[in-house]
Amino acid sequence: MIKIYTDGSCIGNPGKGGWGVIIIKDGKKTEIKGNKKNTTNNQMELLAPIKALKKIPNGSKVQIFTDSIYVKLGITEWIHKWKKNGWKNSNNKKVKNIELWTELDELSNKFQIKWSWVKGHSTDKINNEVDLLAREAANLD
Repeated sequence: MIKIYTDGSCIGNPGKGGWGVIIIKDGKKTEIKGNKKNTTNNQMELLAPIKALKKIPNGSKVQIFTDSIYVKLGITEWIHKWKKNGWKNSNNKKVKNIELWTELDELSNKFQIKWSWVKGHSTDKINNEVDLLAREAANLD
């Protein structure tokens, strides 16, 4: 199973954002990161697993670790209701970041994914490493 750790960061919200990913496959660790100007933390949290899934073979068994409740609950629970309700949330408003959610949803269907939430800024060593990657990316010009 491929393990993927993802994180997003934003300096200001909206502001300069960054995302980081650590992919662990066959004991080998691969790091990727990127940034965007004038974005939000939630957008960076969503972009990280999107970028990660684009780096691994379709059909792979994957465990994705995120410290974002927004991403974890969004992709495992809320998205089903959103799609059923024409991409409207419980307040009957258009779902924010719909382009990223639809891309993540489409990508997710190509894999066997177990989504796992980890507490941010805590004792999970790799989550702390990916947090640093995302923050470094946000600070890049």
